[in-house]
Amino acid sequence: MRSILRVGAMATVVATALLTAGCSSPAGNESAAEGPVELSFWAWAPNIEKVVEMWNEENPDIKVTVSKQDGGDPAITKLLTAINAGSGAPDLIQAEYQKIPTLVASDALADISEQAGDLEEKFPEGVWSSVTLGGDALYAVPQDSGPMMFYYRADVFEELGLEVPTTWEEYADVARAVHASDPKRYLGTFSANDAGWFAGMAQQAGTSWWSIDGDSWGVDIDSEATEKVASFWGGLVEEGAIDNKPMYTPEWNSGLNDGSQVGWLSAVWAPGVLSGNAAETAGLWKAAPMPQWEGEEATGNWGGSSTAVTTQSKHADAAAEFATWMNTDPEAVQALVTESGIYPAATEEAEASLTSAPEFFSNQPDFYDVAADVAQTVSPFTYGPNVNVAFSAYNDEFAKAADAKTESAFVDALKAMQEITVADLEDNGFNVK
Repeated sequence: MRSILRVGAMATVVATALLTAGCSSPAGNESAAEGPVELSFWAWAPNIEKVVEMWNEENPDIKVTVSKQDGGDPAITKLLTAINAGSGAPDLIQAEYQKIPTLVASDALADISEQAGDLEEKFPEGVWSSVTLGGDALYAVPQDSGPMMFYYRADVFEELGLEVPTTWEEYADVARAVHASDPKRYLGTFSANDAGWFAGMAQQAGTSWWSIDGDSWGVDIDSEATEKVASFWGGLVEEGAIDNKPMYTPEWNSGLNDGSQVGWLSAVWAPGVLSGNAAETAGLWKAAPMPQWEGEEATGNWGGSSTAVTTQSKHADAAAEFATWMNTDPEAVQALVTESGIYPAATEEAEASLTSAPEFFSNQPDFYDVAADVAQTVSPFTYGPNVNVAFSAYNDEFAKAADAKTESAFVDALKAMQEITVADLEDNGFNVK
């Protein structure tokens, strides 16, 4: 159900800052005659400084210096502190897609639509909407994405005579068959410790948890589509057909190794996790598109980040030029793949730079062909300015549901997420429709 409330002037100001193209303008650009432009760049991607070195060698008039951060959340917290203080922000920052609405609402990101030019055709629609928030402004250049896929132990499927599920109904049947073959075996687990995973599931089902209408935010976390997802997983947990233990725990890692976890609904970056946690199973896994609900083929996105220019930058033109180069230039994208291990968001550049399967999937030479097809089906999804509150509510409420092991508890958890998220927006002066 949609909750409706309109509150005062502060909400209008924030919403206008978020929605109007060009309102988050940088402080200006200093003359190049004063010497080489120097840009600061906060980022956490592995070895990204090596990609920046390529730029610096080719562009002596614009020098970029990387300041490595501990991760996405700490970097965003530091940036917001600097924005509130009026100084101390970098020229550029690596920003995860779900954090962009929060940063825009805080007037931390510049609209670079004029400087970056026409880039829309280079990226899948679902990824592009994450950096434009569905409007005309451009708040960042997409860097990498995490289209979701289904990973499964091909040897176990062959042993049991199972077909790869193409619908969620088939997934449920395969999950039952896997568990019936061995009570210690599961096709997957419902993880109550990663809201990004569940958001991707809801995204695939065709919903968006937030929306923008004029100067108001819509919150639709407990939509019919998301309730369908919650009921599906709650029913499988209640039935005992899948596990209810969190991902990324020693127990889960052990299951990947010993064959008690024979499937994983994850993203395109999963090979790195599998090779690190279950090295002995290399060559036994395969990837396929996600099982589908009714309608057009779709998937969700789990993870990914962008390169944004901050509103404190005095060199927005140069910063936007660098951000565009790093994420669309073929040599730069190839370097990002080689040095940072990302899956590029730019469609053609991803295809050109990913020419052989990950070593862990050497048994599936067409791995990146499958990934490329899946990446084009990412559904649009809008995040809100209080995504951190919603994700925290997911962790709390769905942890209770996973322990309760009932379908009704999963639906109740979703409704609680909705209430908590709406209340937080209201408390912070946003219009909520």
